[in-house]
Amino acid sequence: MANTHLDMRKIKQLYRFYTQGVSKRKISKRLGISRNTVRKYLDLLIKSKLTSEEVDALTFEELRILLDIDHTHVTTRHSYLFDLFPIVNKELKKVGVTRYLVWESYLQKYPDLVSYSRFCHLYKAWSRNQSPVMRFNHKAGDKMFVDFTGKKLSIIDPGTGEVKELEVFVAVLGASGYTYAEACPSQKREDFIGCMVNALNFYGGVPKAIVTDNLKSAVTKSSKYEPILNESLLAMATHYNTTVLPTRAYRPRDKALVENAVKIVYTRVFAPLGATDFYTLGALNTAILEHTAVHNKTNFQSRNYSRLELFESIEKQELTALPVESYRLRQYVMGT
Repeated sequence: MANTHLDMRKIKQLYRFYTQGVSKRKISKRLGISRNTVRKYLDLLIKSKLTSEEVDALTFEELRILLDIDHTHVTTRHSYLFDLFPIVNKELKKVGVTRYLVWESYLQKYPDLVSYSRFCHLYKAWSRNQSPVMRFNHKAGDKMFVDFTGKKLSIIDPGTGEVKELEVFVAVLGASGYTYAEACPSQKREDFIGCMVNALNFYGGVPKAIVTDNLKSAVTKSSKYEPILNESLLAMATHYNTTVLPTRAYRPRDKALVENAVKIVYTRVFAPLGATDFYTLGALNTAILEHTAVHNKTNFQSRNYSRLELFESIEKQELTALPVESYRLRQYVMGT
């Protein structure tokens, strides 16, 4: 970037104007800066994927660090750090690992390493340029996020030719992003719990908590502070020695990870299956499993490892062992 930087207040203003629909020409006139300068800072801010509100919330120091991330600056001053940050991000997912421990370990390899506070600032700036979901540092074996997709898949009844729509369940582990998907007849309690049991069997272990949306099949009574779970879900959680955590109402970031996984499932599972007719639920789920496996083996963007590799290297061993028998749904009958 240029040797002299624009005032941080003006940078926040120009981004605010831009998100309000003001043209670059008008922004230039209002703030008394050239259109090239407006374009340069807007390019950097747009790449950060932050909203105007999030940029306004940044301190001046955080904003400076964010805007320093361009190719010229990185290659001359901090190129080795930005090359290491994908590995750092992977290390931080391990249980008990902190930024300070990682910084200390790299200090032995790089005696001229930046200070710990500067290391944290630069890592935070790097993180902001990654997928928004990656900003959460989920620990290995900590949580499994589950939800149903909004769109549906279908099978054809071979006898009548009737098209039957099916729900699609998605589960994703917080640290590795390792994904499981399955079609089922409905979102009712028995199907929902059955899908979760299948997901745990697929992962070969149990996380410390399962995070679910406020579905009727999961929550008897919603509450901002203490939602009431249905008896069957509690019994399943007890059987697997885990906890169920319903997401908070009107808190979309609580389930951002699984919602992002759902979007990817649309692209990597729904789209390839769209041209194929299926006549049984089993055949459809076999195809879903095959495409999900390809997705899990595909490297993350800007990283040289996949969800499967991350799962096997840091998360699999942190899951607790499955019980000898899988959970079987109990039917509750009111006595008279």
